[in-house]
Amino acid sequence: MSSSLASKADSGASKNDASGAVPAVQTPSSAPVAAAATPSATPVCDLNLVTVTASTDQAVYAAGQNPLLSMKITNGGAAPCQVNVGTSQMEFLVMSGDDRIFSSKDCQAKSEDLVKQIDPGKSEMANFSWQRNRTSEGCGVVSAKPANGTYTFKATLGNKVSTKAIFQLG
Repeated sequence: MSSSLASKADSGASKNDASGAVPAVQTPSSAPVAAAATPSATPVCDLNLVTVTASTDQAVYAAGQNPLLSMKITNGGAAPCQVNVGTSQMEFLVMSGDDRIFSSKDCQAKSEDLVKQIDPGKSEMANFSWQRNRTSEGCGVVSAKPANGTYTFKATLGNKVSTKAIFQLG
C-alpha cells in the first residue's frame, strides 16, 4: 500500500487510498515562496554601533610618570562584528590646544591588519605607554619635549574617532 501512496503523490493525484485516508504527501504549492519571503532572524553587524573611547590610567602625572593611553573598541550592536583593530587602523594622538604633540602614526615602522570578532556588548582594548616625546609627520626630528600642562588624547580606529580624554603632566 505504501508504494501506491508514493505513486499517487508522485503523480500529483489527491485520490484517497484503499483505507479512505488522504495521503500525507502533497504536491508543492506556494509554501516555498512564503518561506523565501520570510525575513532572516539572524542579526547582522551594524558597524555604526561600534564605538571608540579614549582614556588614560590617571588624570594627573607627576614628573617622570608616563601616561598610559587606552583605546576601547566596543560593539554596541546585537550581532558580532568583524573589526580591524590592527595598527594599520589605529592612531593615538596627543594635543595641547591646537598644537599636535604626538601621533603613534608618525614614526610607525610597520603597520599590520588584525581582524577580530567583537561580540555584542563586548570590547577590545589597546594600550600605549606614551614616553612624553614629541613627534612630527614623516618622523622628522623634534628636540622639544612636552612641558608641564594640560593635554588631550584622542583615539582613532579607521574612520571612528573618540571624544577627547584630558590629562595633566606635572
